[in-house]
Amino acid sequence: MNAEDVAHYLRTHPDFLNEHHELFAELTVPHPRHGGQAISLAERQLHALRDKIRLLELKLAELIRFGEENDDISGKVHRLSVTLLLAGSVASVRQAVISSLQDDFAVPHVGLELWAVVAQPEACGVSEAARRHIDSLRHPYCGAPESIEVASWFGEAAPHVRSLALMPLRSQGVCFGLLALGSAEPERFYPEMGTLYLNRIGELVAAALAARAA
Repeated sequence: MNAEDVAHYLRTHPDFLNEHHELFAELTVPHPRHGGQAISLAERQLHALRDKIRLLELKLAELIRFGEENDDISGKVHRLSVTLLLAGSVASVRQAVISSLQDDFAVPHVGLELWAVVAQPEACGVSEAARRHIDSLRHPYCGAPESIEVASWFGEAAPHVRSLALMPLRSQGVCFGLLALGSAEPERFYPEMGTLYLNRIGELVAAALAARAA
């Protein structure tokens, strides 16, 4: 018999070791951490179970951490929502958005550009080509600034912005502006990051602006 035959036999006869339980104490295998030391099958199984428990504990700790982070972000989005509900004008919505993102979300640089619905196109500093690009986004863009114009949306802070998030602002399917978040940290906003909350923030801001302009 070769090793595969033995393994096959044990798989097809699960009661074998139960019927010959003395083998657990008689057979030995190398220690998983100390190669020169031999231990019984039962002890080896105990080590395997402990390793699995450690992995499960690490996974549970990670899930708890993610849950706490999501709760924290949800609380910040809720506070932003309440502030936007209390804002009585486009100007106050703008100020509420900038203050919330800078103070509560710790985003150092915030840009809000509007070119339709709540503003005249000629009053906007976004080119027609950039507007078409923003309109084509179906999800927030996260990553490095793609052009000098994009960086310019942060005013004097433009030279310091190394990563950003761009959120199209839409009302009834019409893109009328964008919300831009910028950071000097290259990895603050990166292409693979989740955009669930960015989407929600963009929708909240768009709805508040469109409602005040009506």
